[in-house]
Amino acid sequence: MPANPAPTPQTERITTNAPSEFYTWQGYRCAYELYPSTRDSDIPLVLLHPIGVGLSRYFWHRFCGEWRQRGYENPIYNPDLLGCGESEMPRVAYTPADWAGQLQYFIQTVVKKPVILLAQGAEFTLALALLQHDSSMIQGLVLAGPPAWAVMTQETPTWQQKVTWNLLDSVLGSAFYRYARRRQFLESFSERQLFADASKIDAQWLDTLLDGAVNPDSRYAVFSFLAGFWRQDYEKAIASISLPTLVVVGEKATSISRKGLSETPEQRIAQYLKHLPHGQARQISGRNVLPYESTAEFVEVVADFVRQFES
Repeated sequence: MPANPAPTPQTERITTNAPSEFYTWQGYRCAYELYPSTRDSDIPLVLLHPIGVGLSRYFWHRFCGEWRQRGYENPIYNPDLLGCGESEMPRVAYTPADWAGQLQYFIQTVVKKPVILLAQGAEFTLALALLQHDSSMIQGLVLAGPPAWAVMTQETPTWQQKVTWNLLDSVLGSAFYRYARRRQFLESFSERQLFADASKIDAQWLDTLLDGAVNPDSRYAVFSFLAGFWRQDYEKAIASISLPTLVVVGEKATSISRKGLSETPEQRIAQYLKHLPHGQARQISGRNVLPYESTAEFVEVVADFVRQFES
């Protein structure tokens, strides 16, 4: 890995994306991208995209372009979770354990070597589910804008999750999804909840979300997230992580949940470092979608973390 390469200007980032590749898990066709390396010694990166209207592996394209533009050689595996992107979209209520099973199979059969996981937002819960089941193929974790500590340590009752899912998995839910995938709503939500700088909510971001939400079956993954099937008390699980873990929080990080509204970015970092046995933390510009909004800074701190495994 080259030392301290210069950041790439936003307008010069590589935009050419890797071709779609596919594998089968439990009878479902699942998609991913591979940015290969010429060196077998480099640790692979596996990227976990967020769940939301129109979101998929394309969320990570700016990161992948910037990573390669700056000369880093690590192979990058960028999968679509079931229910998202080009993966199949069955009508099921997805849990972190479901996606962790998919991810475990993907790493064992496609990647075939230990990896560093990069998890955006609440996909940290997927990583936790994977670690609790099998941590043998994971060498380190990067948490990009993890949820507020209060959100990660307060469980949503099972009955409430089921009621919310049943409400969303209805005619009313379908109407809501049609409304939520409108360009005006996506732009407004991005400004209110995701970005610190509204000028970075560009056509590329909005067009990608619109394209990703065209298939109405993409709503089931989103509804699973909104129903809160991922909401548990993870304090003990986090304290049991034996791997090096980098927490990256935006200087203007906020929470989309009322439970975490009063938490400052500094308090979020302090809580994670208090409970992570091998935690590290960096604060960079941006809000809640750091790999997209603050790509160059995010690449820099991830590269520093990865370098620790290669020295």
